[in-house]
Amino acid sequence: MGELNIYCDESCHLLKDKSDVMVLGAIICPKKKRQEIFTRIREIKEKHKLGRKFEVKWNKVSNSKVNFYLELIDYFYDDDDLKFRGLVVPSKSQLDHERYNQTHEDFYYKMYFDLLKVIMSPSHSYYIYLDIKDTNMQEKIVKLLKYLRTTHYDFKEKIIRRIQQVRSDEVEVLQLTDLLIGAIGYLHRGLDGNAAKVKLIKRIQQRSGYELLKSTLYLESKTNLFVWEANK
Repeated sequence: MGELNIYCDESCHLLKDKSDVMVLGAIICPKKKRQEIFTRIREIKEKHKLGRKFEVKWNKVSNSKVNFYLELIDYFYDDDDLKFRGLVVPSKSQLDHERYNQTHEDFYYKMYFDLLKVIMSPSHSYYIYLDIKDTNMQEKIVKLLKYLRTTHYDFKEKIIRRIQQVRSDEVEVLQLTDLLIGAIGYLHRGLDGNAAKVKLIKRIQQRSGYELLKSTLYLESKTNLFVWEANK
């Protein structure tokens, strides 16, 4: 049985916030390769004179650092140990929670299940790390862990070993997740005002072989994307 780490991040997951597009994302890597990957990302930071503790974030992408971010994208695609799974809800304003007798929080957990169900296998065990977002995070983690274990029939708690909140400024792979979901969210919002961000999106499209506006094949392993659609 292999042990895998999953680094999850989310953008605009609240029902009413700055964007109508909701994005969840996860980067998966072997647990035993974690330190090697962290070290390589720190080396790329130092190469571009940013310092090992520089926090990679989508909202920091600018022309002055575009070569650094492009190299990070290339590193992700060149390293076979790193895989990405993303989920996009294109329009939260069209959600009809009342029709399905659910709250937006219920919907959020269902989307996390949809995000992770393609990744998880009963022959592996998983350690899930979430970026700290707010003071209610621990309560959310307890509910998410229970929901995922139930939906994955993980009653012996051997598949999902742990869900833990971490600080993104201390976890390089989580920063990379932020970068990828930021790019996907920017694309789905139809934005193009930041030339450096547009350049990064084009590099991701080129390296992945997908436009990233539609769902990828279900078994796509490197850049797996699901664009959620409501039932008509």
